[in-house]
Amino acid sequence: MGKETGFLELDRQDRSYADPAERLTHYKEFVIPHGDGALQAQASRCMNCGIPYCHNGCPVNNLIPDWNHLTYEGAWRAALDTLHSTNNFPEFTGRICPAPCEASCTLNIQDQPVTIKSIECAIVDKGWKEGWINPEVPEKRSGKTVAVVGSGPAGMACAQQLARAGHSVTVFEKNDRIGGLLRYGIPDFKMEKHLINRRLVQMEAEGVQFRASTEVGVTIALASLKENFDIVVLAGGAEEPRKLDIPGAELNGVRLAMEFLTQQNKRNAGDDELRAAPRGSLTATGKHVIVIGGGDTGSDCVGTSNRQGAASVTQLEIMPKPPEKEDKALSWPNWPLKLRTSSSHEEGVARDWAVLTKRVTGDDDVTGLECVRVEWQGGRMVEVEGSEFTLKADLILLAMGFTGPRKQGLLDQAGVALDGRGNVAANTDDYATSDPQIFACGDMRRGQSLVVWAIREGRQAARAVDAALMGVSQLPR
Repeated sequence: MGKETGFLELDRQDRSYADPAERLTHYKEFVIPHGDGALQAQASRCMNCGIPYCHNGCPVNNLIPDWNHLTYEGAWRAALDTLHSTNNFPEFTGRICPAPCEASCTLNIQDQPVTIKSIECAIVDKGWKEGWINPEVPEKRSGKTVAVVGSGPAGMACAQQLARAGHSVTVFEKNDRIGGLLRYGIPDFKMEKHLINRRLVQMEAEGVQFRASTEVGVTIALASLKENFDIVVLAGGAEEPRKLDIPGAELNGVRLAMEFLTQQNKRNAGDDELRAAPRGSLTATGKHVIVIGGGDTGSDCVGTSNRQGAASVTQLEIMPKPPEKEDKALSWPNWPLKLRTSSSHEEGVARDWAVLTKRVTGDDDVTGLECVRVEWQGGRMVEVEGSEFTLKADLILLAMGFTGPRKQGLLDQAGVALDGRGNVAANTDDYATSDPQIFACGDMRRGQSLVVWAIREGRQAARAVDAALMGVSQLPR
């Protein structure tokens, strides 16, 4: 694959970013892509390593060496077809996936993995630019009906696959716009929302119907879906936030990260302030912001806070600081534990690790956060004596992850069995729940995870639903 000596002749060179001072003035994407020639050169580095570990590193099992080689040869349309054969929305993953495929690349043993994510993104972006991506309308309809609850990447992938198999699919979304966390959880500077909109146009042409502002279990009963559709697929995500259970957490100024991010995305979409913030405007402007949680959502809060003009931004993580470089002999080709610095971190933030929050201070409004340093001993957290400190805070954003799907409404009415973690119980063979008419996929089934895992589960669930409806399925897994 690629050029036989490409990896020996060329070093890894990934996409670059606009200068932080410039990109902090807007909410648009700021990645500077390579030209075709540079991309083909980077694709030539794919080394025909015999066992392509990148296949298993990628949750959708992308045929990475194949489209790397096609890109190197300049066969862009064939590369696009190969890419789409395993991934419905590579423009999403090419922007927001953390690229476990690159961690699995054989060249990553020497910290020089192929720029897989950048090449993937370039292929699909060229496909849209050249007009190669069009609706795939089925030749005939099955007469079967499917309701998909949730319009995030799992629900969208499931719906598109089922529509292409000839079924009549309706997607229900509780929010006012389609896209789930892609729409309201991912900042525009990481993924602009016109990317979702053009896929929705494609899917509508393929026969998918979308019903926004319709919360199943609240505005419409689940029983109604079961009565009017042959199959119901639960793809509602894992939206139950982990709470901050310390004194003072009820004070004004302690808010959920998703509420903060959603409001800004609504403003960017053109909503007036009342519509964007029905519970009151939530901004970081002029405030000392503390973000609790060291993951991607916390990083997104950092980038958004800086764009809103925060006085300062601090990000806290309860776990110890990871090593600067992973132990390759221990981790490769699996996802490694190492320090990750995002583009938002580079824009300005004070990061601190092994910090336990103890109390939020203030009367009605937040004024500070009392903390203590911790050590991890044999998997047990121990407070370090005499290490207490207090941080000034006007706004505390909780980005500590999610504990599973919300139970009120939808799942209470569904009455399906849950697993030990509170997710909907369904295996990855048939994605069926304890109710034979209800299937489940994505974060609602597996718990909080990556967009690429959601796409994989949506595709696999679609095949399972198709087989349940028709007895056999030609859809790919």
